[in-house]
Amino acid sequence: MAEWFESESFWVNYAPIMFDEARWAEAPDVARYVRDIARLKKGDSVLDAGCGLGRISVELAALGLDVTGVDVIQAELDAARESAQAEGVNLELLNADLRTFKSEKKFDCAVNLYTSFGYCDTLEEDLQILKNIAGVLKEDGTFILECVSRETSIMYFTEGEEFERAGFHVRTQFNVEGAWEGLRSRWTLYPAGTNLAEKPDAKPVVDHVFTQRLYSAAELCRLMTEECGFADAKAYGDFDFSPYDQHARTMVIVARR
Repeated sequence: MAEWFESESFWVNYAPIMFDEARWAEAPDVARYVRDIARLKKGDSVLDAGCGLGRISVELAALGLDVTGVDVIQAELDAARESAQAEGVNLELLNADLRTFKSEKKFDCAVNLYTSFGYCDTLEEDLQILKNIAGVLKEDGTFILECVSRETSIMYFTEGEEFERAGFHVRTQFNVEGAWEGLRSRWTLYPAGTNLAEKPDAKPVVDHVFTQRLYSAAELCRLMTEECGFADAKAYGDFDFSPYDQHARTMVIVARR
């Protein structure tokens, strides 16, 4: 049975919600951070593992990098191709599942950004993705993973919120699974302008629940070096190498092959 993240209908509904204007606006800065962290020069090769709509892929290509984007959703790859054409940059876009992805081409850098990791049914599938990414990196290549962690989930936990976005009234609800082993998220979309306080029985347009497996930074770094083929891995609190401490905005792991 296909996973929820393999469903094109899910992404048609939810991509405009999850990738709002702020996420698109930050993309050029994130791309420059990636270039600088990995010490890339023009012409170097980058794998955007889970490229989605091409938000980062296009900006990396605009920096003169040789970018390959991989995603399991063809509709998102089509949108990424349109974005690349509009910006006048070249992308190689591959429809593939990261759990089985292999490549004869080896990359100077690979990225997996904006919490695109931890959604597989099993730990083994998560680790297989990391192993596959390690396997397509050049010797001393760099992998940059940006993701919600167990620690940041605890620091910034909220039970949910409501807001208007992309023509919908959105309600989010979050629950902890196990001993902070996962974060269960429910995103319910209602017609724009719905007042749930006045109409608690309002019918949603679409309702979706998914769970992300939560890793501590130390645990994930250990798994990457002991089981997934990376020579070293270190966690930071942002792309600027700020400490991964109580002030961390997110978890950024920089691993070397």
